[in-house]
Amino acid sequence: MPEKRELGRGVAIVGAGMSKFGMFEDKDSKDLFAEAFKEMLSSVDKGIDPERIEAMWIGNFSNDFFVHQAHWGPIISDLLGLAPRAATRTEGACAASTLAFRDGVMAIASGLYDVVLVGGVEEMSKCTTEEVTEGLALATSPYEGAAAFTFPGVFGALATAYFDKYGATREDLMNITIKSHNNAPLNPKAQFNKTIADLMQAKIKKAEERGKPVPSWGSEKEALGDPRFNPPVAWPMFLYDCCPISDGASCMLLVAEDMAGEFTDKPIYMAGMGQGSGRALHASPSLTSFEANKHAAAEAYAMSGLEPKDIQFSEVHDCFSIAELIHIEDLGFFKPGEGYKAVAEGATKLDGPMPINTSGGLKCKGHPVGATGVAQMFEVWKQLREEAGERQIPGRDLRVGGAQNLGGTGGTCTFTILERR
Repeated sequence: MPEKRELGRGVAIVGAGMSKFGMFEDKDSKDLFAEAFKEMLSSVDKGIDPERIEAMWIGNFSNDFFVHQAHWGPIISDLLGLAPRAATRTEGACAASTLAFRDGVMAIASGLYDVVLVGGVEEMSKCTTEEVTEGLALATSPYEGAAAFTFPGVFGALATAYFDKYGATREDLMNITIKSHNNAPLNPKAQFNKTIADLMQAKIKKAEERGKPVPSWGSEKEALGDPRFNPPVAWPMFLYDCCPISDGASCMLLVAEDMAGEFTDKPIYMAGMGQGSGRALHASPSLTSFEANKHAAAEAYAMSGLEPKDIQFSEVHDCFSIAELIHIEDLGFFKPGEGYKAVAEGATKLDGPMPINTSGGLKCKGHPVGATGVAQMFEVWKQLREEAGERQIPGRDLRVGGAQNLGGTGGTCTFTILERR
């Protein structure tokens, strides 16, 4: 168990914003971050003069590769009119913006600053699918990359190991896919706004209009089991097990806890955070768990004084459906090998006892990698403030939520606990 860490002073989130996620021909990274920043400004209940922002941290994984432009800290600072204040880019693959959040928290906790902006951005859609695959593979270990072991193959291998160890099947992954697609249409920021049932009906209608054979699917799982609807990517990962290529941005305004009342009467507090680093898969102690996940979770629980049973809901890093299953076990929400059974029983649905990925998750909300970590916390912030609209978790007095973020093949894992007091 990691030693209990305490911050020098508490940190509150008093504003947050997120762009629409998707593939945008007419928007670049600056457009997307400006969209998120404007929403953040409007979300601060008592208002915020941007001149009060003393420094910023921006997560970005690989715009160097995707759009051939690096050095995003000062670029975004200049965009927002914050220059010459300090602006730093953080990189941790898909956990890049959570690292920005962590740096911002530590800067305030140390007393260096009182008010900081944290966030992330990624612009991926200007590349072909092959180029995006190559760019994302930069986050694998050198050994995995040299073997062309890209992410669909990696998570296919993890799923195969999980199936073999615990007896789960593809149908158990379908439960996750269907749940995510049911949540996403309730999220106006999400890239995908269709349920699996909606997508089935659209395929049937198109076949009828074209005079082609009409599929006779009787359920979502029948459609997901049909390779004409859901083609294989890297067995047992099929198309609807995989997150999309996405553009997007997210940001949050962090302030010292004792200043929160200047900005809002509904602050959300950072209760605990942890970060772990993982080994390459060939040296990993397990293919059904992420060592770095467990370390990050243990740190966050120790800092917050909370336990897994205290977390009422969580966003987790479901870049592939199997990842969600592994994460909810690593975080202690369900015992190893029991997560898929809980999902099948509806435990992780919006109205279940442990809602997971109410936003639609990376799978359906979208995954612009540099923006994902703070976007996950944006969802937790919305839920805790009871501002999540149609996807608001029903019938619960929400006080504590979590956000788990993974970078690479588990090389960087974080867990953050937010609370409403």
